[in-house]
Amino acid sequence: MTIHVSSDQYQTLRQDYLQKTRRVVVKVGSAVLTDASGLNQAILEQLANSLCFLKDSGREVILVSSGAVAAGRRRLGLTRRDISLKEKQAAAAVGQSSLMRTYEDIFDHLGQKVAQLLLTHDDLSHRQRYINVRNTLFTLLNWGIIPIINENDTVSVQELRFGDNDTLAAMITNLTEADLLICLTDVDGLYTGNPAGDSTVQLLRNVAKVDAKIEEMAGNVGSTLGTGGMRSKILAARSVTTRGVCALIGSGRDPQIIQKLFSGESVGTFFLPQPERMHSRQHWIAFTLRPKGFLILDAGACSALLKLGKSLLPSGIREVRGSFGVGAAVHCLDESGKPVAAGLVNYKSVDIENIRGRKTFEIEDILGFKDSDEVIHRDNLVIL
Repeated sequence: MTIHVSSDQYQTLRQDYLQKTRRVVVKVGSAVLTDASGLNQAILEQLANSLCFLKDSGREVILVSSGAVAAGRRRLGLTRRDISLKEKQAAAAVGQSSLMRTYEDIFDHLGQKVAQLLLTHDDLSHRQRYINVRNTLFTLLNWGIIPIINENDTVSVQELRFGDNDTLAAMITNLTEADLLICLTDVDGLYTGNPAGDSTVQLLRNVAKVDAKIEEMAGNVGSTLGTGGMRSKILAARSVTTRGVCALIGSGRDPQIIQKLFSGESVGTFFLPQPERMHSRQHWIAFTLRPKGFLILDAGACSALLKLGKSLLPSGIREVRGSFGVGAAVHCLDESGKPVAAGLVNYKSVDIENIRGRKTFEIEDILGFKDSDEVIHRDNLVIL
């Protein structure tokens, strides 16, 4: 499939999507929001004006904002890069209050109310809490309030972290069924290589599908302040486009980038939605839940999942990796280690270890019970 779309036909298609957009998630990174003295007041004011522009156009807006740790580090004078986790958490506590106070002052001047939500990955990986977050966001939007979301860095440990706010923004986009994700960063968009070291690279204006080639272009180059590089933004774009949502990666240093986007200018890199839209529950399994373990499948089981749309039976499992309970999310890999599917298991890991490679009629004799013929039922399985 063509990855660089530049025809007038696709430009028209891009504008059609934007005209239909009614709910937008905007993510802005630390490298955009902060400078050598701390929070960049001018950038925050430009961002607030752009979000109010979207509100005034009749659209709902959600902001996912980084900057708490960076702002706290600057305020506390923590200039070394190798600060400990507890120091980062303390810096986030200092910086988050400064960040929200600044946002509130700026938005108050524009007559716009805002609200703060601090989340951990755990809040979205539990289905009921996921729904609670969704309900809160919808209520705020119905009240005309702009939610400002950040990771709760003060309490997050490794297993609770999103990893970066690009991932968080993608999850929020899918949770709220938004129509567009805008990632504002310190570069103009996705280039064919690293623009910092190669003057011959080109900016991609449109991407029809995030595939291995696109991911390779992104590399793993991070900014000086943020935790996410271009690769994390590409993966965020892949996540939302599989739900039928558009995405844009563009420069947060351009004070009019959002206005330019909706006026028809070709700014940043625009990612087209995929025609086959993944259902909400499937997307939650595939992109929100972290795997608690892995199942290595033989060629027959991989074929049954990929080509025939079957459930996963114990006979096709070669190996169990990790310790997990009933209902846990796992990833299924082929024998070379390539991801095949994600799903929720009907048996705990020790029981799967005992029944792997066996027929379904043997399950009860081996375990003393049989809750299901399938290790993962097709309804709880997503092809990756």
